[in-house]
Amino acid sequence: MRIVIPGGTGQVGAVLRRALTAAGHEVAVLTRRPTRTHEIHWDGETLGPWAEAIDGSDAVVNLAGRSVSCRYDLVNLRAMLASRVRSARLVGEAIAAAAKPPRVWLQMSTATVYAHRFDEANDEATGLIGGNEAGVPDYWAFSVHIARYWERAQERAATPETRKLALRTAMVMSPDRGGVFDVLLRLARLGLGGPVAGGAQYVSWIHDEDFARAVAFLIEREDLAGPVNLASPNPLPQREFMRELRRAWGVPLGLPATKWMAELGAFAMRSDTELLLKSRRVVPGRLLEAGFAFDRPRWPEAAADLAERVRRR
Repeated sequence: MRIVIPGGTGQVGAVLRRALTAAGHEVAVLTRRPTRTHEIHWDGETLGPWAEAIDGSDAVVNLAGRSVSCRYDLVNLRAMLASRVRSARLVGEAIAAAAKPPRVWLQMSTATVYAHRFDEANDEATGLIGGNEAGVPDYWAFSVHIARYWERAQERAATPETRKLALRTAMVMSPDRGGVFDVLLRLARLGLGGPVAGGAQYVSWIHDEDFARAVAFLIEREDLAGPVNLASPNPLPQREFMRELRRAWGVPLGLPATKWMAELGAFAMRSDTELLLKSRRVVPGRLLEAGFAFDRPRWPEAAADLAERVRRR
């Protein structure tokens, strides 16, 4: 197949590009700074010659959008919203204008769309959309707002010949440098990988190989459309998540952190505590119903595999 990945130069894009290329597919990446073979320039804002790559392709997987690894001030939140909505609309325009549109458009979304909760897990059918929870920072609602407008941009695109899926994706764990697993492992190796603010908040995650396999599965399954959760079926509390990560690397202890300590650490790393403190208890209801089988559905085995791959890199 010919598969186009707008915004495919980040960590998740690298995971997907490697897997799809290894499977024999022809992959083109749309990027603002092309440096490699099969990378095509686009600005993420206007139609241009890059749209020719979409015309006649089999699938588009749009990953474009400003990184969430930043301080969640109003400027950055607005930039995240604008970059995601604008790029989704632009991809929709390119598909609508294509003489031979792709048969499927997978649009990146986020598991952050679901509510901060500790009780029931959020699947696509019964999950609670966030934004109205009591006792959480007001700006957390803006992250949900971003996710909903991101998905709405795809829903409203006039692409009747193209099946559309919104990938509500949990944290993709890969051994690549600079990815979320790399950051968490570094904290654990420094002895800082203990529970944060008690550690009861749930962590939703997906192993990189299962993520790539799930995307390929969704491209092939013509009976699936709409939102799909890309997450392991076994989210777990942050204190257990970090304990298993430490065990995978052989680190006996991890210092706990209070909420204010987490705030200081996030400020120093130019990140935000929502990524640590929001309880994302998300499960892949539709994937499981469709018969998708996870190779690494449990975190201890997934963490051990990722740690071994870091050692080999």
